[in-house]
Amino acid sequence: MPDKKTNPSFSQSSPAKNRVNGEKRPVTRAAQQSDKYKWVTLSNTTLGMLMASINANIIMISLPAIFRGININPLAPDQISYLLWVLMGYTVVTATLLVSFGRLSDIFGRVRLYNLGFAIFTLSSILLFLTPGQGSAGALELIGFRLLQGVGAGFLFSNSTAILTDAFPPWERGMAMGLNQIAFVGGSLLGLLGGGVLAVFHWRLVFLISVPVGILGTAWAYLKLRETGAVNERQRIDLWGNATFAVGLTVLLIALNYGIMPYGTSQTGWGNPLVIAGIAAGLVLLAVFLWVELKVSEPMFRLSLFRIRIFTAGNLSGFLYSVARGGLMFMLVIWLQGIWLPLHGYNFEDTPLWAGIYMTPMMAGFFLMGPLSGWLSDRFGSRGFATGGMLLTLAGFLLLATLPANFPYLTFLLILLLLGLGMGMFAAPNTTAIMNSVPPEYRGVASGMRATIQNTGALLSMSLFFTIVIMGLAAKLPPIMYQGLLSSGIPVAEARQIANLPPTGALFAAFLGYNPMEQLIPQQVLVNLPVATQNLVLGKDFFPSLIAPAFIASMRLTFYFSAVMSVVAAVASFMRGEKYIHGQED
Repeated sequence: MPDKKTNPSFSQSSPAKNRVNGEKRPVTRAAQQSDKYKWVTLSNTTLGMLMASINANIIMISLPAIFRGININPLAPDQISYLLWVLMGYTVVTATLLVSFGRLSDIFGRVRLYNLGFAIFTLSSILLFLTPGQGSAGALELIGFRLLQGVGAGFLFSNSTAILTDAFPPWERGMAMGLNQIAFVGGSLLGLLGGGVLAVFHWRLVFLISVPVGILGTAWAYLKLRETGAVNERQRIDLWGNATFAVGLTVLLIALNYGIMPYGTSQTGWGNPLVIAGIAAGLVLLAVFLWVELKVSEPMFRLSLFRIRIFTAGNLSGFLYSVARGGLMFMLVIWLQGIWLPLHGYNFEDTPLWAGIYMTPMMAGFFLMGPLSGWLSDRFGSRGFATGGMLLTLAGFLLLATLPANFPYLTFLLILLLLGLGMGMFAAPNTTAIMNSVPPEYRGVASGMRATIQNTGALLSMSLFFTIVIMGLAAKLPPIMYQGLLSSGIPVAEARQIANLPPTGALFAAFLGYNPMEQLIPQQVLVNLPVATQNLVLGKDFFPSLIAPAFIASMRLTFYFSAVMSVVAAVASFMRGEKYIHGQED
């Protein structure tokens, strides 16, 4: 289709840019007001993305302090599910509700529901800060408030992209998406760093930090944002579609999360009848959902949008991109916290903060490339940038697979920078292309569909990454750990018992910044060991040296898997065709 960079419904305040088909048009007061309003939408939606992404990752680093604060041992067999729900419940709820919220926004107004999301998010942050309970009751309260926070985040995520698309002309949307997504990635970095700092003072501060930002954003959105998109209040809500999709996806995602947990004598839960039943029930309900959407007159999930080539190719490549990188942050954090940082003299309890610091090159790469690729894609189209971004990501994963457990940091830094550049080159052009391709009246549901597809891919990635690593550790770690424990002076019976414990506990301990050996060796065994042996097994080098060979072998499999996903994503991205903006066809 022809590449048209203008839309008569938009005007620019700059005479040099205010052209349609090369002809200068006079600048009107309405055009100047529209020019100011688009920056209001960008700043407010950017604030919302920043707040939501800070909150998503601040938990990752702060979990040890939070669980100590409510007197819970998250690695105890009867309490490890609390860890799973606090960590992933927020994302599960958000992913499940995005499409429904996007569809509701097309009916009742994107700004109205975006404002509601800000308010819900702020209220839930206050409730998290005030969590009154201790022990199991406190953990359940935290989980409930986090799920509520996920509802607020769902309204924010499903509407921010659509609001930006409504406010910006087609030739500036890539730049706006790039800046908006920088805030999301920047929030991830600030969450990692802020969680490490605030948790030192008090765990409640981790949740309090979102409150003033939420109050400001809620008031600002209510006062300044206005409805500029197409809204049709006469549409009916697809009740059966909403119900089958929400329940089906929720059951499927919960089953996938529990699949990485031990079951009986198995190292993972994929043989658990409840997990199998959950996956089967979730897939059946999602199949019923698709059948419903083909039958109802006003569906929630606009399957007809997949007839648009760019929309289909963009969402497919976005899903594969999310599967490739969704579990990467967790794996790199475990690598840094459980192996590299202790081997370089860092205390286990300090590793969460330093892991965030050492991950900054990847964020820096995204910061550099995100807005630049978005701006350039406004002029030259998205295909080259999105495809090139996935090829850079492919190179990054292959280079990660070559690193030893105790790598030179400069090499790691450069690889992380390359990954960040690739991800930044892909994200904004791909999002812009998807949103440009749909009719204005479907931007809310299209935004929700895009976000749901990517969030589902990220959750699937985490389950797959953890499963690959856990299965690899289960096969290779026991004999290595048994010999290491024997050589350090641990009695034969205890060494055999410890070596055959599920590796999930060791992984989560490293992820939380605990010395895993303190969790694996029974206290009665530990206190009866000679002092020299205690110092050895509880030292900084013992566990990293034991786990490194088996862990790195498993990690390489995840990197190769991500490389394959990146190749397929690059092909899907290239197949999107030439630049296309809905409504500018000949």
